[in-house]
Amino acid sequence: MQQNLVLYNTITRKKEEFKPIHEGYAGMYVCGPTVYGDPHLGHARPSITFDILFRYLQHIGLKVRYVRNITDVGHLENDADSGEDKIAKKARLEQIEPMEVVQYYTDRYHSYMKDLNVLPPSIEPRASGHIIEQIEMIKKILENGFAYESNGSIYFDVPKYSKSYDYGKLSGRVLDDLLSNTRVLDGQQEKHHPADFALWKKAEPQHIMRWPSPWSDGFPGWHLECSAMSTKYLGEEFDIHGGGMDLLFPHHECEIAQSQAANKKEAVHYWVHNNLITINGQKMGKSLGNFITLEEFFTGNHELLDKSYSPMTIRFFILQAQYRGTLDFSNEALQSSEKGLQRLMTAYSAISKIKPDNTAETNTSGLAEKCYKAMNDDLNTPMVISVLFETAKLINEANNGKQRLSETNIAEITKLFETFAFEIMGLKNEEKQNDDKGKTDELIDMILNVRMDVKANKDYATADKIRDELQKMGVVVKDKKDGFEWEIQ
Repeated sequence: MQQNLVLYNTITRKKEEFKPIHEGYAGMYVCGPTVYGDPHLGHARPSITFDILFRYLQHIGLKVRYVRNITDVGHLENDADSGEDKIAKKARLEQIEPMEVVQYYTDRYHSYMKDLNVLPPSIEPRASGHIIEQIEMIKKILENGFAYESNGSIYFDVPKYSKSYDYGKLSGRVLDDLLSNTRVLDGQQEKHHPADFALWKKAEPQHIMRWPSPWSDGFPGWHLECSAMSTKYLGEEFDIHGGGMDLLFPHHECEIAQSQAANKKEAVHYWVHNNLITINGQKMGKSLGNFITLEEFFTGNHELLDKSYSPMTIRFFILQAQYRGTLDFSNEALQSSEKGLQRLMTAYSAISKIKPDNTAETNTSGLAEKCYKAMNDDLNTPMVISVLFETAKLINEANNGKQRLSETNIAEITKLFETFAFEIMGLKNEEKQNDDKGKTDELIDMILNVRMDVKANKDYATADKIRDELQKMGVVVKDKKDGFEWEIQ
């Protein structure tokens, strides 16, 4: 299936037709979470944005290697290479091992991504698992003359790099302004210039997370992990690098410099950034303390929420804005998304009730073409949703006798929903899921009531067999004096 996908390339600041480096294959790297707290709505937007891109690239026939990292070391409290490691700080406060923090929040992140129907990436590397690769990249940068050692730490020499390359071309920052406007913070005295950034930091005695290196026992800088891991899994040049707009500077700017300095070539062909989610016009994020976690959305347990919202409502809310536009949170917007999604799912369920009229001359073949045109135009998901609502109206009119649809029409609109609403947009019919769950619960209760009768007849072997077979399917049964309890694990 040949589709001419056009993406807005942040580095060139214009829309460009996507032409993969290798025919039939696309390599994509996306910055994943720093796992020291529960994911919030701001984490959901890049996850869903690049899930849509991943799905669509596969849909149009490309084999995709999608790499999304986990940051589990090196992200300090201050991006200017000072402060405590965010994960180490969490571990110290909770008096547990840093990797316990990492595992706990990584598991929770995965759970919430599954709820949002975000597909897992092809590879999900962790920074702490690629220390060797990061040390080797530092060696190359040192050999090429773009870094220096200072008291056991290694810093990237931004002014020297800028003499040969354009530092700031992604973010539009000017080096002279950076040098004059950067505040001098604790730990920066080791740097030759305030704009220089750490590739390797010598660990203080109290620093928990540390590894041996040729320069000191220490840990890698935050920016280095992505350059090292994208090179390892996608090569020195690859197609797409994505992330949130908040990563443009310094993180992605530093990535460009590191990869160029190490490999003497530009690594990324297309830089793609989603815009931010705001609350009352202000960025939502942990640093500002104005974030709402996904768990709070799903339970409704937050002072800013009028009620709980389902994962698909959150996904639909995010997809109703084009990924490069800002998205402002409000209960009104979420409730509107909830009603809109329900309207689409109700319409889809009603397709089967349409009585076909093969004398009908309604043209539905152009609906899919409109959706492809929208997706090819920089993933214009709001336009796809608009076409789905147009189709929902057609379905309702057909069931109300105001419109006639042939069997071909019905097949086309069914495929439209299955392709764009479910396969590409990643939406799920939660009403059907709830109905299915209710039927499953009833079935398990019925089986366990039969088991109680079996036990009453003292056929303990059969009762145990029923319990054991349920356990194999993940149903854990707990016998009580007055009956039983069960849960699915």
